Amino acid sequence: MILQALTAYYEEMLHKGKISAPGWDETFRVSFQLEIDDTGALVDVIDCREPATSGKKQVLLPCQMRVPAHVKRASGIVSNFLCENASYFLGADEKGKPERAKKCFEACAALHHALLDDVESPAAKAVLAFFDTWKPELAPSHPLLQSRWKDVTGNANFVFSYDGASGRHPVTEDPELQAAWQRHYQAGNPDAPSAQCLITGKTAPIVATHPAIKGVRGAQSSGGSLVSFNASAYWSYGHEYSQNAPVSEYAAFAYTTALNALLADRNHCKVLGDTTVVCWAENAGSAYADLGTMALFGIPADSGIQEEDVSRALALLAKGQACEFLEQTLLPTQHVYFLGLAPNAARISVRFFLRDSLAHFAAHIRAHEQALEIIRPSFDARARLCVWDLARETARRSSDGKYADPAPQLAGDLMRAVLSGGRYPATLLNGVTLRIRAEHEITRGKAAILKAYYTRNPSPLCPKEVLTVELNEQSTYCPYVLGRLFAVLEAVQDAANPGINTTIKDKYFSSACATPAVVFPTLVKLAQKHLQKLAPGSKIFYNQQLTDLMGKLSQPYPARMTLPEQGAFEIGYYHQTQKRYEKKDKEDESNGSN
Repeated sequence: MILQALTAYYEEMLHKGKISAPGWDETFRVSFQLEIDDTGALVDVIDCREPATSGKKQVLLPCQMRVPAHVKRASGIVSNFLCENASYFLGADEKGKPERAKKCFEACAALHHALLDDVESPAAKAVLAFFDTWKPELAPSHPLLQSRWKDVTGNANFVFSYDGASGRHPVTEDPELQAAWQRHYQAGNPDAPSAQCLITGKTAPIVATHPAIKGVRGAQSSGGSLVSFNASAYWSYGHEYSQNAPVSEYAAFAYTTALNALLADRNHCKVLGDTTVVCWAENAGSAYADLGTMALFGIPADSGIQEEDVSRALALLAKGQACEFLEQTLLPTQHVYFLGLAPNAARISVRFFLRDSLAHFAAHIRAHEQALEIIRPSFDARARLCVWDLARETARRSSDGKYADPAPQLAGDLMRAVLSGGRYPATLLNGVTLRIRAEHEITRGKAAILKAYYTRNPSPLCPKEVLTVELNEQSTYCPYVLGRLFAVLEAVQDAANPGINTTIKDKYFSSACATPAVVFPTLVKLAQKHLQKLAPGSKIFYNQQLTDLMGKLSQPYPARMTLPEQGAFEIGYYHQTQKRYEKKDKEDESNGSN
């Protein structure tokens, strides 16, 4: 299903002229052009790298060029056409293996002779003359290469350039050379077995190894594979390598080209933990992917889109109505895909793959946002919590402010829950619970997760009456009231000892949450001492709050509380704390106006 969807996307993009034609790569990275004359002599080395900023440094990055599609190499010697590295074009020994470099050059020369011997183009004759006259052993001492030998023998890729009647240009732009390559590509591998392609359903030559997929975070820089059978343990019924899952050369090129284009598009490719997420629409409309990524991962600062625009679009689509977004009309019936990929050695593993209509996705995202709704602090400017905000709440934060990656399983579990409307994963609750116990801090994100989790995963031990957006002062549910009580006890201590280094939250929060009977008698007695330090007005105010909350407790302090009861406690603590800060904010506003 994944490969079929990517192939269909490729064909839609090809129809719109937005992606490489079969046999070509529009975005291959090239560092140098080797200019040759009619005799095949090297007359210039043109640096086509472009300056760019990497962190705080200025670096030179290869430029993108349209070149013939490259084969996937492992350890064997296989040459590409018209675009190669120094080993194949120059016979340069990069790794202390001169014999191998010589064989690479010979393989490259043989391929170009096989494709260009019958081509009358002057550029083709110049390329063949180069391979016939070039001496690999003299390459390091060539005047044009000697001074930049380290650059050209690194990870650089080259194309030939020829100064002909129409001016100097890369030979990859020569129509006759392009036609020669197209004939060769369409002929396929004569030794490849033919079978029915699992993607297109047509009988065609089957590809032995699929092109590499690049851009997955944490995967090998040379790329990985979604489909590969590179050991006899994976073969069966006499089928070797990719014959186990026959895919035609065209289909392999189509799905990998489409996926590489999606991964290279940083506006629509996002990272969640160790998972790289891409989104696309069946009709290849960019606005569908824009809405999907903005709704889940937040709105880029330079997009010109407001939160209200995204919310309005989701609301209309969820009702089955078309809407305008980024100057495109979004149809609720259009199918949209979300694919999550994670590194796995030389392979790429699929964390999740979700396909549905835009209307259903919009409805599920809106339901997710409603489940997360909770009162937010005045300093929190975020109107919506994106999935990365939620995942980050489960991760440890270092002293320099950076977050560790969330649990690998969490990314897929969370995305499936959000986009399918299913139950939130236990990995989300466990991660937040561990962070609360370690940090003794309940942020808006953590409180929202607790509320959303028990809203969608109902438990009688965390009832609906506590799963409210704001403080429910009428609730008498014991764990919720105890959470509120702890917040008031903390406020009393803060009023009596402002700026104290270690608070009751630092020392007792986890115990109060898990074993209230052990902790609360001590905390209530301690509060009485703190009250004696307060001014009469403050003492009366806090006494009233404590009396009111104690009056809501119709049973002794529980000896132990279950995980859902602890969730109710933590939500109660958060609600009461925000009520306290809300009062302070209003007092500050009134003092400022006076």
